[in-house]
Parts: sequence; C-alpha cells; structure tokens
Amino acid sequence: METFRVLVVEDDPMVAEVNRAYVEGAGPFTVVGTARTAVEGLELAAALAPDLVLLDIYLPDMDGLAALREIRRRELPCDVLAVTAARDVQTVQEVLRNGAVDYIIKPFKFERLQATLLAYARMRARLRESADLSQAELDRWRAGLGSAPSVRQERSLPKGLTEWTLRQVLLYLVNANRPLSAAEVGNGIGLARVTVRRYLDYLVQEGRLGVELQYAPVGRPVYRYFLR
Repeated sequence: METFRVLVVEDDPMVAEVNRAYVEGAGPFTVVGTARTAVEGLELAAALAPDLVLLDIYLPDMDGLAALREIRRRELPCDVLAVTAARDVQTVQEVLRNGAVDYIIKPFKFERLQATLLAYARMRARLRESADLSQAELDRWRAGLGSAPSVRQERSLPKGLTEWTLRQVLLYLVNANRPLSAAEVGNGIGLARVTVRRYLDYLVQEGRLGVELQYAPVGRPVYRYFLR
C-alpha cells in the first residue's frame, strides 16, 4: 500500500508531537509537516500538497472551520480530518458540511484515530485504482468511517494507567528519537522506573513500540524501547 502524506495543524506542540506519533503508528502514513496556526497550515497545505490535513478547530489566529473553508475556496487538493476538543453541535455540523472526512473529539484513543485513517487509506487506494466506483464500495467506505470504535467499544487502558501519562511516555520517546530504557524515560518525565515500565510494555503490546535487549560487559542486560 502506498504511503499517504499528512499535515498536522495543532497549536499545542506536545499534542502535535503525540498526534504525529499516532498518525505514523497507524499504518501507511507519514507526517510531512506541522503547523501551529491556521495561516501557517494553509501555507504548508499549498506548499507540501498533503493527502490529508489533521486540523484542530481552536487555533490562535483563526478557527479551524474558517481554515477548512479557505482550503475549499482555494481548491487545495487535500482531505481534512478534524481532531479537536470542540464538540458543540453547530461546529460539528459545519465542519462535516464543508467536507471533512471525519470528526474526532479530544481526548481520543489511538484505536479511534487508526480506524478512521485506515478506512481513509483503503478508499484513497481504491480511488486511484479505478475510474469509477460502485454504490456498494462507497457504502463500505462510509460504513468504515462511521463504525470506528466508540468510547464503549475502545479497549480501556489497564487498571492503574492513565491516558495523560501514556502520552507523556510516548512524547518523551518521540523527542529522544532513539531507544531508551525504562529508567531513562522515568528520569526524563519524573516517574519511577517500575511505573514507566508498565506503560512501555503496554505500548509494545499495542504495537506502537518495539523493544530490544542490550547486553553489557557486566551487569544485567537492559531492555530499550523505540518507536515503530
């Protein structure tokens, strides 16, 4: 499957990095740029020609809905996925009316975003393979987006783990950009090694991290974790 290019428009740098890690861990996607304002996002969308824009609604210069309308006015060849804390009915309706492929409300689980991204990738791949589509194919695509796991369907975190700390652990590994031990991550974010190890092992089980065993001339071997 081809790789799809994604632009992340998010004013919070930590959330932007987590979203980038989530996107690139979801499947055939690569983040080609990040923007902290709507104006910067519009400039990058025009310059980088991404397949998909992950767009926040609450931005410091103009709201994401206005940015989405501007993307459509300029006829930029990209799709838009709203990822935002905005949940009022009017905003949701207007974003969808202006052609967003889906609307994901923060905070969200990795599985929710992954389900939408993979449905999107399947449909884009099919569009590039054929000059026309059947009604059944369109219905399957729309069902794939609409049936992404709900809050009740998503797997909950194991007892004792929190979404906030999980994101801290993931973000620290993203910024380090190299394999780290549980002790190194714990020192970096101010948590005990044993606590961090639980989060790291959970991320390995979910397929978002890999782990390697590093042997030393003396002492015990050390497990080091890295982004997949």
